[in-house]
Amino acid sequence: MSRTLPELRVAIDALDQELLTLLNRRAGLAHEVGEVKRAEGSPVFRPEREAQVIQRLQAFNGGPLRPEGIASIWREVMSACRALEAPQRVAYLGPVGTFSEQAAVQFFGSSIEHVPCASIDEVFRATAAGNAQFGVVPVENSTEGMVSRSLDLFLTSPLHIVAETSLLVRHHLLRLSNSLEGIETVIAHPQALAQCQGWLNAHLPHAERRAAASNAEGARLASTQPAWAGIASERAGSAFGLHTAAHAIQDDAFNRTRFVVVCLPHTLAPPAPSGSDCTSVIVSVPNQPGAVHDLLVPLKAHGVSMTRFESRPARSGQWEYYFYIDLQGHPATPNVAAALNGLQERSAFFKVLGTYPASK
Repeated sequence: MSRTLPELRVAIDALDQELLTLLNRRAGLAHEVGEVKRAEGSPVFRPEREAQVIQRLQAFNGGPLRPEGIASIWREVMSACRALEAPQRVAYLGPVGTFSEQAAVQFFGSSIEHVPCASIDEVFRATAAGNAQFGVVPVENSTEGMVSRSLDLFLTSPLHIVAETSLLVRHHLLRLSNSLEGIETVIAHPQALAQCQGWLNAHLPHAERRAAASNAEGARLASTQPAWAGIASERAGSAFGLHTAAHAIQDDAFNRTRFVVVCLPHTLAPPAPSGSDCTSVIVSVPNQPGAVHDLLVPLKAHGVSMTRFESRPARSGQWEYYFYIDLQGHPATPNVAAALNGLQERSAFFKVLGTYPASK
């Protein structure tokens, strides 16, 4: 005989109390771990360890919970336990409601100290200066390609990459009224405007398109003028009291943005091999025939695959370029170490940006 709704609710309440008791026991153990780490001088936050915990639970799972649900639940559990010891100060492109904030919460969990910044440059500065322990910056979009400003800043920054996370991006048209009528200006980050240009051409062809420092700033500005609209997340719409005049207006239904987590080397050392790693480097080559071809020879010779190869002007006035390369593997692996040595020998400039587990 099936149970009634009141009976089911009583059973759920009892389980919730058991879960709370168990979570507090877990928090107590996490506190002990924190004490041991402080005595050893080791970092509180170990992203590769947290990833291993989640993967182990996903493999163990035999119930109806989906893998992404397990990841979300345990990320918040670990974030809350971490915050009992030392909340992580995380810088990202603000204000409230940006996709960068969403990526930071997706990776670290909600129990962080937020450090919203006015620009990507400021995220790098805040993290390098120690105002934040970690920074989260976008590096690549599935529609528009690389985020050039982030790549340029890596060239001289002391920060290194320790992790990455990928975010499914949904752009919404936000304004003070729930209508497309009377929109004269659409405001958003240039990347968002580019990712929605097909929809804008079809539905708002005569509206001015105005760039903002972030999508959330575009939403804030849209909240000040009835004839303005912003392109941003639902969270930004809620934060600024806006209606969603049109849902999911991005041209690519599977639009994703890749973010990386950066910090100073003394905050967190490069993680140990996870079995599925990425190593990012910047190189330049002498301006001579065949130099780029020669640069890639060590990768083929040692069986190392590239997952990204981007070029950026060196701004020297000599038509020289820096190349940003993502490689599969970890430098602790002999073939990757040999390939990196070969790259360095052939490069006029060589810098490892970081080694980190590849996001799934």
